[in-house]
Parts: sequence; C-alpha cells; structure tokens
Amino acid sequence: MPVITTNDLKNGMTLNLDDGLFQIVDFQHVKPGKGHAFVRTNLKNLRAGGTVERTFRAGEKVERANIDKREMQFLYRDGENYVFMDNESYEQISVAPATLGDAANFIVDGSTAILLMFGSEIIGTDMSAAVELTVAATEPGLQGDRSSGGTKPATLETGLVIQVPLFIETGERVKIDTRSGQYLSRA
Repeated sequence: MPVITTNDLKNGMTLNLDDGLFQIVDFQHVKPGKGHAFVRTNLKNLRAGGTVERTFRAGEKVERANIDKREMQFLYRDGENYVFMDNESYEQISVAPATLGDAANFIVDGSTAILLMFGSEIIGTDMSAAVELTVAATEPGLQGDRSSGGTKPATLETGLVIQVPLFIETGERVKIDTRSGQYLSRA
C-alpha cells in the first residue's frame, strides 16, 4: 500500500486507517498562530457508512488504499442480494444491498455498474450522475392541470417512488438524479 503524507490529501481519496477504510469527503489545512499546522478532515466510513471528523498533524504519514474500479453487469436478484458479472473475467459476484447503498434504487436488469473493490471486497459503487428508468405505475394527470407545476408520485421499474410532473404517464422513460433521487426530465 502506498504511504502518503497529509499534505497530499485530495477529496475522494480513500485511506486505509487502523479503524477501517475511509473516503475523504472534505479536508482543510489549518495553520494556527501558535503551535503546529494540522489537517482537519471529514471522512466517510466505506464499510459502516457514517462520517467522522478526524485531525492529523501536517506531514503525518497515512496509508492510501488501492481501490479498483470494475465494470460489472447486473444480472438478477438472488433473494436480497444482487448478482453481478465481471465484464472481463465473467465471474459472478453476489452483493448485499447495504454495500450498494442508494445505488440499489437505480440498478435494473442488464444495466452496467462500476463497483469499487478493495482487494476482493466490494465497498461501494461509482454511479453516473443521472440514470434513465421507466415509470412502472403512476396516476393519470388531471386534464387542464398540466401547467400548474404540480407533481404526483410515480413508482419506477426498480420499485423506487419519486415525485414527477403531472404530464408523466405510465410506461414513459424519465431521467433521475442519482445523488438526490429527484426527477430531472423525460428521457
């Protein structure tokens, strides 16, 4: 594992610390008037999911984790788990929904996802900013009420329920923001 100093930290970098794998959400170099400089960080625990604040001395050595990004195709659900196939080795891997996090709401049969791997362990996904999904069910919009800017609930093909404009109907494809889970536009 490569060892770096806290002066080399960047947002999105993954660190292998004593108490787990952490991704840097935010960091700030601080040079107080008295005393030594330090680096204040917000870290996301990739295994447990929570965020913590941690302070390092400036120049302190930390271990950077090597994260592989593998493109995999989602095949099917096996009970609770999601089964993916590695596009290079054709090996099938079963992934727990907790590992996928919110990305599980946007994965459909046959779709491709980029899984983040630390050794042989899957620690998350790298989703695109927006995905296109089909509306599985929604109430018909009221005639004459199309320009009011109102919304209605719609169930997507993955089972996720979002708010869509009144003119969207069952069977239409819509673009969804994967970070917020909100409707963006028709596909």
